[in-house]
Amino acid sequence: MSVLDRIVDDTRDEVKRRRKAVPLRDLESMVERRAEGFRPFSEALTRPGVSLIAEHKRRSPSAGPIREGLGVADVVRAYELGGAAALSILTEPFHFGGSLDDLRAARANATLPILRKDFIVDPYQLYEAAAAGADAILLIVAALDDAKLDELLHEATALDLDALVEVHDERELERALEVEADVLGINNRDLTDFSVDLQRTYDLLADVPAGKTVVSESGFSTREQLDDLERVGVDAVLIGETLMRAADIEEAVRELTGGPA
Repeated sequence: MSVLDRIVDDTRDEVKRRRKAVPLRDLESMVERRAEGFRPFSEALTRPGVSLIAEHKRRSPSAGPIREGLGVADVVRAYELGGAAALSILTEPFHFGGSLDDLRAARANATLPILRKDFIVDPYQLYEAAAAGADAILLIVAALDDAKLDELLHEATALDLDALVEVHDERELERALEVEADVLGINNRDLTDFSVDLQRTYDLLADVPAGKTVVSESGFSTREQLDDLERVGVDAVLIGETLMRAADIEEAVRELTGGPA
């Protein structure tokens, strides 16, 4: 069983537990009360240059603990001050150490649009995301069959959640295009063994139709790399571990974004 399969199985079990603890009708009420509070995630990715989605990530299956003893509030404030365009908050608990409380803290301490970075397999998680303050969700094509991918994408749209639809190879890109995904994430990390190949973005980009927003994920750490992505037409990049490990997070973001000192 691959790492992705284990995470998806754990997620399905956890969703069943949370559904019993917090019924869907309660989440629906929370979403209705927050109907006017969404921030434009997809729009933030299409401003001039390569937009930075800065990620809060406590740990990962490949890297182990990344940054301990630093609160979400301090991290997201530094991201915003450094010039990030949007935030990505890991909420998966077992393998990445995240939670919806991290998302709520990010919402309370920054004004940037927020992506709930998790392994979404059930519509219940979309309502959780919206109720907790997310503006967008991640849909990993490799974790979903065609019917579920289409269902979740349409349900997210109904909830005014943008969707970052993540692909790793040509077939997954074809599937994402078949459901008319507008924001495509090309993950350079192989979720079966967690190896990283930056060439994946460049290889798949040639097959992306004009008019789609493209986000490159994983493996980037320098301004020069982001300049290369801009030259080939990538709209945004998602960076987490490099920023979380930085001694001065705000300055590390500023170096990537070219923001004012």
